[in-house]
Amino acid sequence: MTNPLLQLAHPLPFDRVAAADVAPAIDALLVSARASLDAIAAAPATWDATLGALDGFGTAIDDAIGVVSHLEACASTKELRAAYGEAQPRVSELFSSVPLHEGVYRALARFAQTDEARALTGPRRRFLDKTLADFRRHGAELDPAGKVRLAAIDVELSQKTIEYGEHVLDATNAFELVLPDASRLAGMPPNAIEAARESAKAKGLDGYRLTLQAPSYGPVLTYADDAALREALYRAYATRATTAPHDNRPLVRKILELRREKARLLGFRDFADLVLQDRMAKDGLSARRFLDTLRAKTRPYFARENEDLAAFRRELEGPTAPALQPWDVTYYAEKLRRARYDFEAEALRAYFPLERVLAGAFEIARRLYGVLIEPVTLPTWNPDVRAYAIREGAGAGTSADGSARTIASFYVDAFPREDKRDGAWMHGLLTAARARVPEAVNVEVLVANVTPPVGGRPALLTHGEVETIFHELGHLLHHALSTVELRSQAGTNVAWDFVELPSMIMENWAWEREALDLFARHWETDAPLPDALFSSMKRARAFRAAGAMMRQLGFAELDLALHCDFDPATSSDDPVELAREILARHSAVPLPKEHAMAAAFGHLFGSPVGYAAGYYSYKWAEVLDADAFSRFRREGVFAPEVGRAFLENVLRHGDSDDPAELFRRFMGRDPSIDAMLERAGLVSE
Repeated sequence: MTNPLLQLAHPLPFDRVAAADVAPAIDALLVSARASLDAIAAAPATWDATLGALDGFGTAIDDAIGVVSHLEACASTKELRAAYGEAQPRVSELFSSVPLHEGVYRALARFAQTDEARALTGPRRRFLDKTLADFRRHGAELDPAGKVRLAAIDVELSQKTIEYGEHVLDATNAFELVLPDASRLAGMPPNAIEAARESAKAKGLDGYRLTLQAPSYGPVLTYADDAALREALYRAYATRATTAPHDNRPLVRKILELRREKARLLGFRDFADLVLQDRMAKDGLSARRFLDTLRAKTRPYFARENEDLAAFRRELEGPTAPALQPWDVTYYAEKLRRARYDFEAEALRAYFPLERVLAGAFEIARRLYGVLIEPVTLPTWNPDVRAYAIREGAGAGTSADGSARTIASFYVDAFPREDKRDGAWMHGLLTAARARVPEAVNVEVLVANVTPPVGGRPALLTHGEVETIFHELGHLLHHALSTVELRSQAGTNVAWDFVELPSMIMENWAWEREALDLFARHWETDAPLPDALFSSMKRARAFRAAGAMMRQLGFAELDLALHCDFDPATSSDDPVELAREILARHSAVPLPKEHAMAAAFGHLFGSPVGYAAGYYSYKWAEVLDADAFSRFRREGVFAPEVGRAFLENVLRHGDSDDPAELFRRFMGRDPSIDAMLERAGLVSE
């Protein structure tokens, strides 16, 4: 039987991929890819033979390892984990070797001097310039010893970051707290209590089982009246991956050491300057100035919020009420929100059954961008996974006979499982250059870990989980809807501090009455979201926004501090402890000494680069998102001309043009920070 990882195409054969397929497929694809590199080096220096070939280089192996990576994240087994752990460093070594291939670099340099190259304009000119810069930034001009060392660093980084991610998953799954009865769960919503009971039952246990997965952990910290219970889960979560056999603390130091060595080897001051050179911020100093600006504007509101919360507890419990602890903040904040706005977030759940949320999100995409999203039957990796097709309907982009044409397929994997990593993400599995190959189909997966069905009810989501679905759909549409000539510029292959704009802007429709009326209906009565509940929700939107801002700024600051300032070669400090100290300066209350969030910070340490030195991009993109949505607010949240303008000026283009220029085309000016601050209530009235 043919190996399913060879020559992947839509539909992807998830029902046939096995761990045993990985090694032979990667072996064969590595041989083919290396041969294609040699062919590029030997060919005449022309667009097709040099840049065009580089654009298509490694597509087959990239697709294969992407599918394996996805399955390891969402349907992990011991065998698959081992196969992926062996294959990924070899694939990483291949792609790291491309700029180090002397023949390929000479061919690229020769082409750059030709009349054909000098005549390039638009996306092709951008691709040439960026490819030359990328080669230099990744070691093309190093001496032979430097190239050997760089390749070794990249392989080791791949190995260490895979190990880090496995430790987080294993440490998360290793914790459970089984209560004999529901007495300690007082204050928690009935659906959360029922979920704890069903979790225990699924494990063959009596009682109520709590875990560190978000749908279990979150309700405890938010609603459980038992402070000791909240503390137990908080401490377990804050110390994940800090004890054998899942201790990530040595790995954090080693990963930072490798990244710093790589940056210095390539002539950069630090890892932040290396990775940000090709992003909107350009360097670590600029990213830090951006964070400093937001911090200065946020700090007065943050101090006021914290005093308000402490005063509220004293109102409830008397002047001798103890100081707030980290496991108290979310609990008392929810009580304060209910008291101040007559708003209980849990009341929204009944209006957000998952299937309606998805249908509403798809309808919003249709109104904005003219696409149809419909369920289809495709092979999947779990019975709970659903598949969909994105079709462009009558109008621009349809097939020659005017019928709807499938441009993408995607999967929704919504619920937590023990074989699945925590968090939410969009993964582009197949990326097409649709301007060159119009019939090609993009393939994506939308992964979340939202509240599953319990007690015979459908999956009922919190509003925050609705925002998560909308956010990841924004990424997915960005990937699916691009129409560029070059695969390297397609979809979400954009500057990391720009990639969150299409995702974050989608979250805004989860707050608009006109959009909510499309899907927010009671799962039993079909009644629409009541006006009073919607009004309370809107009034509470900016509640403790300064705290949320400072939390994100803390993550971004610890990221830059570790990748700019910390030198593992000369410092005896513990980077996990340094991270705790930075987070403490951004926390509403003191953090316990054992707090070790950096040991489970997958965004920074779960891949060779990922969000490392780039976590600031969430706030950077939030500025872009709030500013861009102000045009929708001004001209109509479903104004077809505005949706079309965002599609044609942002989503279609991928990285075929400078992101700052794409934003200017949509807004007619450079971005302003004002809309984000106003939305968060961080402006003087």
